[in-house]
Amino acid sequence: MQIENWPIEKVTPYDKNPRNNNQAVEATANSLKEFGWKQPIVVDKDGVIIVGHTRLKAAKKLKMKTVPVLVAKDLDPEHVKAYRLADNRVGELADWDLGLLDDELASINDLDMSDFGFTDAELDAALGDDDGGAQDDDFDEEPPEEPTSKLGEVYQLGRHRLMVGDSTDPEQVKTPMGGTVGRPTNY
Repeated sequence: MQIENWPIEKVTPYDKNPRNNNQAVEATANSLKEFGWKQPIVVDKDGVIIVGHTRLKAAKKLKMKTVPVLVAKDLDPEHVKAYRLADNRVGELADWDLGLLDDELASINDLDMSDFGFTDAELDAALGDDDGGAQDDDFDEEPPEEPTSKLGEVYQLGRHRLMVGDSTDPEQVKTPMGGTVGRPTNY
């Protein structure tokens, strides 16, 4: 594996990159400042990015003149496209072991992990400052004399529907399900 340092302007972003990564640029820039380059930008034989669009944006934000690059000379055009998508997708398939994550975050004392994209809620949970998400919202346990929701009303919640009614009555269930019992017809 041959890693080369290229002038930043020689690296070309892929113009059909389907990944929206602007929200990760600041955390990536902070990571580059703190830890340095540990992963190069991977480009095809023409210098077009396969993997590393966010790292390039972060490097530009930091006004870097050169970036480490790995040229994937062994990939044909179909494999370039597939790798570009696969590299982004496989990271989405993993999830955190929250107990281990809390332990790891709690053991880091000298760095502010929010600089690297961790939320205040995640950091509070790791430090034991979290109440489990429960918050007193001054909920009145007594139902109102005149409810604002009426039997048969349907509420659209994103792509979901909620109906005030009896879920054990198939006729009532048909209403929020687009007239059928099973999968809604407008999905």
